Amino acid sequence: MLVKRTDLALEARELWQESAERTTRLSGVKATKTKREGYPVTRVDILDQRGEKALGKPQGSYLTIDLTTFWQRKADFFERAVRAVGSQLKELLPEEGPVLVIGLGNEAMTPDAVGPLAADNILITRHLIAAMPKHFAGFRPVAVFRTGVLGTTGVESAEAVRGLVAEVQPALVIAVDALASRRVGRVCATVQLSDTGIIPGSGVGNHRAALNRETLGVPVLAVGIPTVVDAATLAADLLEESGVENIDPESLRGGGQSLMVTTQDIDRQVRDLSKVVGYGINWALQDLEIEEMNALLS
Repeated sequence: MLVKRTDLALEARELWQESAERTTRLSGVKATKTKREGYPVTRVDILDQRGEKALGKPQGSYLTIDLTTFWQRKADFFERAVRAVGSQLKELLPEEGPVLVIGLGNEAMTPDAVGPLAADNILITRHLIAAMPKHFAGFRPVAVFRTGVLGTTGVESAEAVRGLVAEVQPALVIAVDALASRRVGRVCATVQLSDTGIIPGSGVGNHRAALNRETLGVPVLAVGIPTVVDAATLAADLLEESGVENIDPESLRGGGQSLMVTTQDIDRQVRDLSKVVGYGINWALQDLEIEEMNALLS
């Protein structure tokens, strides 16, 4: 049996519902739907071990913001997307304390560049507050670190972040990374927020050591954008939708090689949504409007 791959809790819940045509309530999992700034939001709370086992994800809250209409470029689409991401993120934040934002991924590989590109849009204030406390008294201390990847640094992201957390002593870590989706329609059209941490490289099939409260000693919020779809998962879904039965998982895997599919316009999409995420983090952390962010980051 082919295990369909996804990093989104929303899709993990969908897969559970599809298996054996289950229509009963999923024990240990609570799902709610709302809207923020016109964008649909689905919150999946994994409440206990039953929910963990069913969805294959740790206990915690997972919020998926559907930004499909973002690409229609309607009035105030960017500002509304920033406020939608920022307001949802703000609900998960501690009220005070310094924050360390981690940009995970490989800037040289577009589908994996979400973290570094989002980091470019974060307002960094920790050093300014330390140097001029009176002038920046209204800002929250924020530091940013781009981990790079093991192949170019020789250092695991988790190792680097652990050392930095010990030095900076943040109240919270926000980790930004690329994810994998099950559906092509969700690629660069959703943002997932969670309070359970993250496994760097999961979006491009290169799992590394986890970044979470257990490994870092502080709460870790994960912000992810799905940028790829596992090719075997996509093929299986398309065949099932066409009525094909008894699908051979090995043939879909192409001889054991892991292949990822992304969109034709991935460069622009990753750049634009990474900016939404960066500005959304600023909106959640600082008492600033988007015009003020533009001025400070220009």
